[in-house]
Amino acid sequence: MVSRLFASYPRELWILALGAIINVTGASFIWPLNNIYITTILDKPATIAGLVLMLHAGTGIIGSMVGGYLHDKVGGVKTILTGGIISTACVFSLAFFRDWYFYVFIMGVLGFGNALVLPVLNAMAGTIWPKGGRRAFNLVYLSQNLGVAVGSALGGLVAGVSFQLVFIVNGITNLIFLAIILIGLRNKMKRPSVENTSEPKTKQYDDVHVKVRGPSIWQSPYGISLMILCLGFAITWIPYAQWSTNFSSYMTDLGFKLSQYSLLWTINGALIILAQPLCSLLTQRVLKGLRSQMLTGLLIFAAGFGVLTINQSYMFFVIGMMIVTFGEMLLWPAIPAAAAELSTPGKEGFFQGAISGSATAGRMFGPVIGGFLYENFSPIIMIYAMVAICLIPMICYMVYDRPVYSKVQETLHR
Repeated sequence: MVSRLFASYPRELWILALGAIINVTGASFIWPLNNIYITTILDKPATIAGLVLMLHAGTGIIGSMVGGYLHDKVGGVKTILTGGIISTACVFSLAFFRDWYFYVFIMGVLGFGNALVLPVLNAMAGTIWPKGGRRAFNLVYLSQNLGVAVGSALGGLVAGVSFQLVFIVNGITNLIFLAIILIGLRNKMKRPSVENTSEPKTKQYDDVHVKVRGPSIWQSPYGISLMILCLGFAITWIPYAQWSTNFSSYMTDLGFKLSQYSLLWTINGALIILAQPLCSLLTQRVLKGLRSQMLTGLLIFAAGFGVLTINQSYMFFVIGMMIVTFGEMLLWPAIPAAAAELSTPGKEGFFQGAISGSATAGRMFGPVIGGFLYENFSPIIMIYAMVAICLIPMICYMVYDRPVYSKVQETLHR
């Protein structure tokens, strides 16, 4: 059975997935510990730590867009190598220089370097296995979450020895990641040829090719559809970001231990891996379209927050996390798959960069919005607000491809 599973995916996609595991494992050594490092080692207040993390996320938005652009111009492997080299230099320098202003600067550069890689992983997955559809993106998603689970668990143990070792180990994992990509995907060094960049892929639109004209991709029906999809994705990340930020404070205020909060993320990672067969069965038999997958995932998201309006005991936090995880498993791989369906030849990286950047924007502003509601109103008001926010992207996911579909219908009836 295992051999059949491996044979059902292209070899190069497995190499990409292995690289994603190593890359995210290394990054996950740092991101959960950043706040602790700033407040305890560098002796700065929590509000300053929050600003530094916002800077990190802000440069990540820029990095995502630049990474997608570079994928289309010079190729995915070269872009990954560029981002990987930048990130490696940053984390190794942090291991040996403990200066506050240097740390702030490097965190900004590190956010940019890490983000160069993320959209390229999805863009390359789509180009390596275009017939795989959402399965290609789901493998990348699963690999990244496996990296998060391993990195987060080991990061705390390594930090117990020293924070310097955390940065060094992250640098070593980056070098391993670069070696895997360089050796395993060296035949992908060249930029993929595009026979006709003015003829976009339509796939689910009856293979009707609609010409895109105009000075900017954003003025085409595909660009407009992408903007709608990005808006929905960014808003969706606002509630999800509460689990990794404001919910930790809320659970502490309720008297729960930090270990109990950390266990929620262990449950999240375990479910993502163990529930894959159930998720695959659901998407193959019931939720066959990307739109139905996104809308169902979003409703499950809202239900995960909804249970916390009933009761705030620890068991309800566990149930809420389990429900949100199932929603995440449906929603997160579907968004890049939808972007790949919309992307025009030669713009695959650009579309994935826009999606990755919108997710980063949601991660950046989500804690601020949640924190404002938490401090100025109450935790319960914050939870109710997050339920409401979960429902807003439904409009985006219902109509995101309307501009493209309308253009296709217009072409068919000429």
